[in-house]
Amino acid sequence: MSRKSQEKFREFHRYLGFFLAGIMAVYAFSGIILTFRNTDTFKKKVAVEKVVDANLNAEELGGVLRMRINAQEPENGVIVFNGDGRYEISSGKVSYTQTAYPVVLEKMNRLHLMNTTNPLFWLAIFFGLALMFFSISAFFMFNTGAPIYKKGLYFAVAGALLTVVLLIV
Repeated sequence: MSRKSQEKFREFHRYLGFFLAGIMAVYAFSGIILTFRNTDTFKKKVAVEKVVDANLNAEELGGVLRMRINAQEPENGVIVFNGDGRYEISSGKVSYTQTAYPVVLEKMNRLHLMNTTNPLFWLAIFFGLALMFFSISAFFMFNTGAPIYKKGLYFAVAGALLTVVLLIV
């Protein structure tokens, strides 16, 4: 590889690295938070009150609220569910509490769960492609005969193998 093209790869790699540092910081922070998603860490309790269709049974109520309902038998026209939830059968009034991330954390975590229905899905595609370029372009920054190049290849293979082993186990 010529010195000029090697310098171009270094330049692209450098500026892309600076740009991706900000994106990676957000992904890293939200990734740490997602590690605790099966707990209520970082979440706050939110009171929800709304009116839905009247005369629903517990199963239908769960479908309307888009949540699992663990309901007791109706008493005095009220279905009590999930400990503190109440549904008035005749009026359709529902009140319950749920845990949720604060708005900023919720938006950050959606980056990890993104699909094509999210208008920012292009960011995830760009980020993946940029990281792929970033990792490949690192190998064009050194002469292929240099000892650091060979060591870099060993480390890259070791990192890929470790990831595959951890995914299988």
